[in-house]
Formats: sequence, C-alpha cells, structure tokens
Amino acid sequence: MTFTEATALGEKIQSNINKIISGKGEAVMLTASALFAGGHILLDDVPGTGKTMLSKSLAKSIDAGFTRVQFTPDLLPSDLTGINYYNQKQGEFILRKGPLFTNILLADEINRAMPRTQSSLLECMEERQVTIDGTTYPLESPYFVIATQNPVETQGTFPLPEAQLDRFLLCISLGYPNTEDAITILNRFDNANPYEELSSVCSAADITAAQEVSQSVYIHPELMRYIISIVEKTREFNGVALGISPRGSISLMRACKAYALLSGRSFVTPEDIKYLAPHAFAHRLVLRDDYESNREKAAEMIKEVLGSLSLPSEKWDSQN
Repeated sequence: MTFTEATALGEKIQSNINKIISGKGEAVMLTASALFAGGHILLDDVPGTGKTMLSKSLAKSIDAGFTRVQFTPDLLPSDLTGINYYNQKQGEFILRKGPLFTNILLADEINRAMPRTQSSLLECMEERQVTIDGTTYPLESPYFVIATQNPVETQGTFPLPEAQLDRFLLCISLGYPNTEDAITILNRFDNANPYEELSSVCSAADITAAQEVSQSVYIHPELMRYIISIVEKTREFNGVALGISPRGSISLMRACKAYALLSGRSFVTPEDIKYLAPHAFAHRLVLRDDYESNREKAAEMIKEVLGSLSLPSEKWDSQN
C-alpha cells in the first residue's frame, strides 16, 4: 500500500463514521490515528455523547472481528480471556476463547470492572497475546482496543491504574455537540437508526497494510529530540508526581506519524507534536495531592510545558 492509498483509506473510514457521528471530526480523526498507529484509545466522557456509537461505527466500517464487552463489577478475568474446559465426548480439555480473541474490542465502561479484571487487558494490549493456564496464544492483526469510561460517576467504579492508562495511545473526549450538529443528529435519527445501514469500507488486511505505511512516515531527529524534551520537562514540572514514561514518548511519536499520514503528509511536523501531546500525555501524568487523576488539569500542565519550550523550525520533509 502506498502513502496515497493509505491516506485515502483513512478518509474513507472517517467519512463512513461521519455518516453517524455529527460534528466530531476531530475525535474521529484522533480515533483513526490511534488505529493507524497500531495503538489503543480511551474515550473519556459523560454518558450520551456518542462514545459507544463512535466505537461501533468504526468497527462496522472495517470487515474484521468485533466484540463488545460491557464491563461490570462481577466480570471475571476468565470471562475475557476464556477458559480450558473438559470435553467429555472428546476426552480432553478444549479452549473456549473469550472476547479478547478479536480484531476490535470495545471495552464499554471499563472502569466498572474490578482491578483484577482490568489487569487481564494488560498483556493483550501491549504484547498482542493472551496467556491461559500457562499457554500463550497470539492475537490476530490488527488488534485495537477502544475503551470508554464516565469521568463523573464514581459509585461502583474502580479508577484505572497507571499501568493500564499507560497502554492507551490516546485519551480523548467528545463533548456535547453545538446547536446545528445537535439538530443534524435529531434529523438523522428521526425515522430510523442510520447505524443499521452502515457498511464496511475496508478489510482487516487493509488496516494492517496502512499501519505498516504509518510506521514509515518520516520524523526528523530534531523532532525526536523535541518529544524527549517535552517528556523530560514533565518529570521536573511542579505538581507532577510521576512524569511521562518512555512508552509515552513512543506513543506520541507513533500517533504523530499516523496523524501526518491521515493529513496527507509523509513527514511529521512540530505542530503535529504540539497538537497531539495533550491527548497522548495527559492521562499518563500522575499529579501530586490528587486522589484521582484530573485529566483537565493534567492537559493544562502539558500545555504549560509546551509553552515553555521553543518550537523547532527546519525543513521537516527532507531526510537529509
């Protein structure tokens, strides 16, 4: 797949999702960027803003395996991974695969599950494999986890640990639509559900090929240095207990490459880094004197860090 074909594929996917989701082009673009970067995304917003519909629309746009799991306090790790059960007819243990064995996994209201259940996602998200009773099973490519959570409701929820948050490439919020977009939504859902008529526009193999193209997007060494300077600054910033990890810096680089590709460029610019840094870093920051992570406050700190650093200026499309 060429750069042009990968960019066109991204546009087709976004256009298909926008048939359902109105006025959220930025969120759709970021979600597609996470997919093309080979990462995972956390949709953090209040109920009713379209988190689940965005996830389902993306999954339906791709002819690939899709599983939705409603996370609840009584959900067990084995409910996700699967179990080995004894088949009396065959006289042996048979693996019954759980919902983690798919291409696109929607973990709906992920923070409602117990920590031990949340931790069952750590291996599959980072290593693309699942271990059951000592045996490791590789997962098919592409593998994309979309998790949703409500930041307002706290009763019956369990905040995601730092190790879990660090495995999400990006964290975004959709927000409420403006007046015109709200009217468009009413018109779309007036007589029927447009989601039911949505069809796929690409295959799983297309996404895997696009992810390979995304990895080959050029990033100048000075921009790599710029990313690291942001990361190091977060570790020294007043009010931050735990700064950005090396995984976080890799995530930002991968997100920038995918975002550049979807923007029709074969190279990353400083503006890509500055724009994506709050989405890639805010959920990873651990703040002092905060019982729970304050995403908005963390995003403001990231913007302060960006403001304290000079933006590199070179010819970024040149590999010389």
